[in-house]
Amino acid sequence: MGKRLRHSIFVLFLTVLLAPQACLSQVNVILVRHAEKGSTPPNDPPLTEAGQRRANLLASMFADSGVDAIYVTGFRRTQQTAAPLAERMHVKPTVLSENSEIIKAIRARQSGVVLVVGHSNSIPEIIAGLGGPKITIPDPEYDNLFILTVEGSKSSLLRMHYGDPAKTPSRSGTIMMTPPK
Repeated sequence: MGKRLRHSIFVLFLTVLLAPQACLSQVNVILVRHAEKGSTPPNDPPLTEAGQRRANLLASMFADSGVDAIYVTGFRRTQQTAAPLAERMHVKPTVLSENSEIIKAIRARQSGVVLVVGHSNSIPEIIAGLGGPKITIPDPEYDNLFILTVEGSKSSLLRMHYGDPAKTPSRSGTIMMTPPK
């Protein structure tokens, strides 16, 4: 099966999975670590060119997903990762600095699709705080993508990878999403 066909099938699958369903009281949460960041300034570096490509890929993947809320942290790298999708969806990102604030905001929703752009240490805490399993994101990995479906006190998690793979040992048995050529 060609890359383009696999990409189309995967996007169709995600669209159906994330389509807003008024009859259900569930929230679909897309969680990603910010894309690749530069090294300067050390306290709040912007995205690199690779990071900008990953942010644009994220926007193209979820353009038809119905994202109606976006939560980012106060750091430029999370805001820049969310920016292309926010612009495309006409959704203003909400800056929340504490994981507990993000969890509370998601729990207050009855339905919808939410994007959370965080960090390698905050995304696992948010997933766990919403009832998901314990996960880790190694520091050099920027390609993790999680979809957490929260329905009342139950949740389910789908973990995937998108864009150029992280420069770590290969991961067998995972879904990799790459841009069409």
